[in-house]
Amino acid sequence: MKKIISILLIFTLLLPLSACGGKEETKSNELKEITFVLDWTPNTNHTGIYVAQEKGFYEEQGLKVNIVQPPEDGAESLVAGGKAEYGVSFQDIMATAWSKEDPLPITAILAIINHNTSGILSGKDKNILSPKDMQGHNYATWDDPIEQAILKNVIEKDGGDFSKVEMLPSTVTDAVSALQTNVDSLWVYYAWDGIATEVKEVPTNYFEFIDINPVFDYYSPFIIGNNKYMEEHPEEVKAFLKATVEGYTFAMEHPEEAAEILCKANPEIDEELAKASQVWLADKYQEDAPRFGEFDKDRWNNFYQWLWEEKLIEREIEQDFGFTNEFLPE
Repeated sequence: MKKIISILLIFTLLLPLSACGGKEETKSNELKEITFVLDWTPNTNHTGIYVAQEKGFYEEQGLKVNIVQPPEDGAESLVAGGKAEYGVSFQDIMATAWSKEDPLPITAILAIINHNTSGILSGKDKNILSPKDMQGHNYATWDDPIEQAILKNVIEKDGGDFSKVEMLPSTVTDAVSALQTNVDSLWVYYAWDGIATEVKEVPTNYFEFIDINPVFDYYSPFIIGNNKYMEEHPEEVKAFLKATVEGYTFAMEHPEEAAEILCKANPEIDEELAKASQVWLADKYQEDAPRFGEFDKDRWNNFYQWLWEEKLIEREIEQDFGFTNEFLPE
């Protein structure tokens, strides 16, 4: 009889534990799984995504986010083809895809960095202090018409001769290494490559495009979404952006801890560089935007209008086409 009572007591105690385990399993099974494609190897442009994942912000919104590396043709192809819900892209890169008769079915939904922080980095000994000083030096180009048109514009606005800049076809993946070879100057995003030269104590000069011509204050980078998916699942998109904004807000307020989270998920990243970059970016993610992630339609439209006037795209892109602020949290 004692044995029977003991067994019954054990069984009774185990029941709540089984119930709890079942509840957790159900909760996990109920998470909506989505795919997010990076534009490049993981870096501080992406920190908010990793923070939202690590801190459980996505899970709180009923989402499980799988972060994947981009294919050779970029995140845009996966998102447009419906093989990923979201990804990272840039306004200059999307120009060609959106100016076709049948534009890629993707839309920019969150600006990761409010202003364009890209420009030209060069070795200190080259004495390239402004665009006109690039004449007589080489430049590592990826042979893109928009890239070279922007470079030509800033050089000529500064009184230089673009034809006297030697175009050096090169796909640079490491600015520090490149500047220690025969490369005189290259286009970088300062938050990563520029900060890397500071961390490695490589003497450089740098100027930003927006200081020469404000039309180049376009958005780079931003998060894109698949149009069909977003039309069919607007509440899921809002939930995704709510958690993502929480992740980037945390990165703004706690840059060093956020960098540690980025490095924990990607151990190959140099932690010293990540922390320095994160501190530099902390007040640049939102800067003077009314809310983090919001697009300014005038800046967006001005850049695409410039591309059309310069005959750099095959069709004129309609005003306000390609972006939306409607899914951002208030």
